[in-house]
Amino acid sequence: MDNPHGKVTTIEKVREFFVDGMTLMFGGFGGVGSPPTIIDCILKKGVRDLTLIGNDTGFPHIGIGKLVSNERAKKVIASHIGSNPVAGRLMTEGKLEVEFSPQGILAERIRAGGVGIPAILSDIGMDNELVAKNKPSFLLNGKNYLVETALTANVSIVFAKKADTYGNVIYDKSARNTNPLVAMAGDLTIVEAEEIVPAGNLDPDEIVTPGVFVDYVVRSEGVSWKWAWELN
Repeated sequence: MDNPHGKVTTIEKVREFFVDGMTLMFGGFGGVGSPPTIIDCILKKGVRDLTLIGNDTGFPHIGIGKLVSNERAKKVIASHIGSNPVAGRLMTEGKLEVEFSPQGILAERIRAGGVGIPAILSDIGMDNELVAKNKPSFLLNGKNYLVETALTANVSIVFAKKADTYGNVIYDKSARNTNPLVAMAGDLTIVEAEEIVPAGNLDPDEIVTPGVFVDYVVRSEGVSWKWAWELN
């Protein structure tokens, strides 16, 4: 394929970006919208001690849950882990550190990281030990707020329905979920797309993530997210 912008590449060529001890941010909701080919690549490479940032821990054999279930993560920052019992067991056994963040706050922390804001203030979770643990508070106009630090990652991985060679991206319905925010918050962003087209082939009004946020695009070779629920 003609690739004038140099962003379209192969899964083999992006393997080098996944290393032990890195922070990895991922799109997806229960596996829907998570990039299967990239996750399998990380798993096969044997990368360990990951800090994972995303909505949840998927299912044991679906989405980011594959990495969690194979004990490749040392820490997870997520809104919940309930759909993956392996994550719960590892947390209980002290093998996985879990930082819980309410879903809306988590999304806003990722967005803040993407636009360069260092932190946000929130009164959500002030009375919840799991949420408020080790977080400073700030008094503003007579009211206390938690200081929620912004979230960024060494690499963000994103799943798209279609991308062009410049990295402009569109998503498929609910598979969009946190992907647009995640795409903004990585030092390096890799998009896995079901279809790749030449630049100029996407309707500008349909583009959700502009190519300026995307460093590499790879073609998806994995199981479509549409069947994730049936495989669980």
